[in-house]
Amino acid sequence: MTSGQRQAMVVRGGWDGHHPEETTDLFIPFLERHGFRVLIEDCLEVYEEEELLAETDLIVQCWTGGDITRREAAGLIAAVRSGTGLAGWHGGIVDAFRGSLDYQLLTGGQFLTTPPNPGRHRVLLSADHAAHPVIAGLGDFEIGTEPYWTLSDPLNDVLATVTVDADETRTRPADIPTVWTRTWGKGRVFVSTIGHGPDDFRIPEVRTLTERGLLWASR
Repeated sequence: MTSGQRQAMVVRGGWDGHHPEETTDLFIPFLERHGFRVLIEDCLEVYEEEELLAETDLIVQCWTGGDITRREAAGLIAAVRSGTGLAGWHGGIVDAFRGSLDYQLLTGGQFLTTPPNPGRHRVLLSADHAAHPVIAGLGDFEIGTEPYWTLSDPLNDVLATVTVDADETRTRPADIPTVWTRTWGKGRVFVSTIGHGPDDFRIPEVRTLTERGLLWASR
C-alpha cells in the first residue's frame, strides 16, 4: 500500500435483489477520488484475515442475508473496535447475518419488516444533529422505495427518521430510525437503511449523505 494512502475494502454478496455489485460500484470511483485504494471481496472469510483488516481504514459491506461464522464475526468486530470503519446501506448491513447477535450489536440495528403501504415516504433529518457532517446543510426529502422498520440501539446517533402512521395494529405513529452513526471501541459505524437499488442513489440527498457517511466512518 502506498505510504499515506488509505485502504477501503468492499465486501459484497448475499441476496442479489439488493444489487450488491451495482450499488457498491457507484461508490468505488468516489472512494478512489478521495485517495483510497479499494479492494473488492466476495467472500466473508476475509473477516478472518487480521493483518489485512488492520491495514483497512474502511469496510463497505453490502451483503443481504447469509450466515457469518463466529470467527468471521469476531474478526470484523475486533477490527472495528481497533479503529477500522464500517459502513453500509439497506439490507446489505441491517438485514445481514440474522443468526449473529454479536454482529447486530456491532451495527446497532436490525431490519424487522416493511411497514404497511410502503409508498413514498418523507425522510426527516434530526434537528438535534443538524451539524453532523453526514447531514449538515441537507434538508428533508422523499424516497419512493420501501422504508425499513428497524430495531435500534439507544447508543446510536440517529440522523434521520421516517414516520409510520398509526393503523389497525399500531395505535400511534412511530418515528423509525433511518440513518444513524455510532462508535464501537475506536471504530466508527455508519448505517443508512435507504438503498434498495441504484435508483435510490439518484436522489441527491441520498447520494450525498451516503458518500459523507463513508468518509465519516473511515479511520
